[in-house]
Amino acid sequence: MSQTPWWRGAVIYQIYPRSYLDTNGDGVGDLPGIIERLDYVASLGVDAIWVSPFFKSPMADFGYDIADYRDVDPLFGTLDDFDRLLAKAHALGLKVMIDQVFSHTSADHAWFRESREDRSNPKADWYVWADAREDGTPPNNWLSIFGGVAWQWEPRRRQYYLHNFLASQPDLNFHNPEVQQATLDYVKFWLDRGVDGFRLDSINFCFHDPALRDNPAKPMELRLGRGFSPDNPYAFQYHYYNNTQPENLGFLERLRGLLDRYPGTVTLGEISSEDSLATTAEYTAPGRLHMGYSFELLVDDFSASYIRGTVERLEATMRDGWPCWAISNHDVQRAVTRWGGKPARPELAKMLVAMLCSLRGSVCVYQGEELGLGEAEVPFEALQDPYGITFWPNFKGRDGCRTPMPWRDEPLAGFTTGKPWLPIAAEHRTHAVQVQEPDPGSVLNAFRAFLAWRKTQPALVTGAIEFVDAPEPVLMFRRELQGETLLVAFPPPPGAAPAPRRGGGGGRLDAPGPASGEVRGEGLALPGYSAFFAKAG
Repeated sequence: MSQTPWWRGAVIYQIYPRSYLDTNGDGVGDLPGIIERLDYVASLGVDAIWVSPFFKSPMADFGYDIADYRDVDPLFGTLDDFDRLLAKAHALGLKVMIDQVFSHTSADHAWFRESREDRSNPKADWYVWADAREDGTPPNNWLSIFGGVAWQWEPRRRQYYLHNFLASQPDLNFHNPEVQQATLDYVKFWLDRGVDGFRLDSINFCFHDPALRDNPAKPMELRLGRGFSPDNPYAFQYHYYNNTQPENLGFLERLRGLLDRYPGTVTLGEISSEDSLATTAEYTAPGRLHMGYSFELLVDDFSASYIRGTVERLEATMRDGWPCWAISNHDVQRAVTRWGGKPARPELAKMLVAMLCSLRGSVCVYQGEELGLGEAEVPFEALQDPYGITFWPNFKGRDGCRTPMPWRDEPLAGFTTGKPWLPIAAEHRTHAVQVQEPDPGSVLNAFRAFLAWRKTQPALVTGAIEFVDAPEPVLMFRRELQGETLLVAFPPPPGAAPAPRRGGGGGRLDAPGPASGEVRGEGLALPGYSAFFAKAG
């Protein structure tokens, strides 16, 4: 009997390095800080860490603009520090995944500096270059997700280059086989160092339509996005041609072939397309990515019908792949605020952990979720995120979810001895690790207890999922594995939920963490922000 791969049903803890722990007093977190806190991470009961970019970068997009894929930015430490992080994590039983950004580089990357010089150099075709229209305007109507046109003029070549993100993040030309090979080469560099996997940023953006066809307009009523708001002109188009091209599939198969030479390694693709669930299913077909990660639960809609519909749609299309779910990350408002408002409710935080970790798939939890942190208010004058600065005040950017991790209840929260790169919210200090550790009823200890209990329930880790009809706002489903079935129910909003029928539920299980629902006759009593687990009869 084949052994289940470690990543199926794994809980992956995302660490945003610049906000985790600063060990040298410069106000920015670093790799030695992560090393210092790995024992804490292991104590949570997670299976792996995902470390956001720490590579050499001018930090225009805080590390997602990479200038050297094979080295650590001095802001975060050294390659030796990374090797020490890897060794300690492995000694603690933690797998290590790192971000990779394939689709674009920094404008400071040596490849781009060479490419922009003229049209005949060895790297001339490594980026997406195009001539202007006769009137000097950009070659088509493609837009940047960060606002404005997706083309930047380069006078040395008298051409435009494509940037789906910031102008300082030029897009690579993956139609060039040399670019594909160079990408695989640096992936191999990290595999040879011993990493266990990769979270692939914007993986569907690698290829573009070589004919540079205009994207069609999107009707106003459909201008809803994942990761961007309706007031962003990016929402005004169907993005049929600037990303998610069929050629991407062949490259993913080449990538998978490389990882198959390193048993136990894994790829997790971040996918944001016009139909992210369909793309996720396609990208995780046999021989491609191991897991897909979409923005479909990183939205404002917290209804049971939406969550059920999203999961069911993916289940219907993803026959062979494996999903990975997240409700918070470094790009969106923290879930306890997005779905529960202010102040952050500990009881909601406890329930969300249980709900997320009960869905079929692997799970990404973002640093601070285990503390129940809400979104921090960051005044305009303190903003660092160029996305937020551009779209203020309608969209306040991503800084509110990126503020430093609170370790202690003190002015600098135990994060730094210097000035933190983002302000630390006073309410976050009251939720610090030091405050929650001794409290048996804290979100932190509920998080630990639920993850430990989940490991004793194989059906929750890798079992199949089937939803059960229940009145809104109750989310109810079964998880089944090898003849064992669990009935699971959650009522998201506060207050008592309607009493649904048990749907075949048997004996209640005492799951730690959130408040527990109970059986009443043939139905369930579900207090607000509770959870119900039972052996299905």
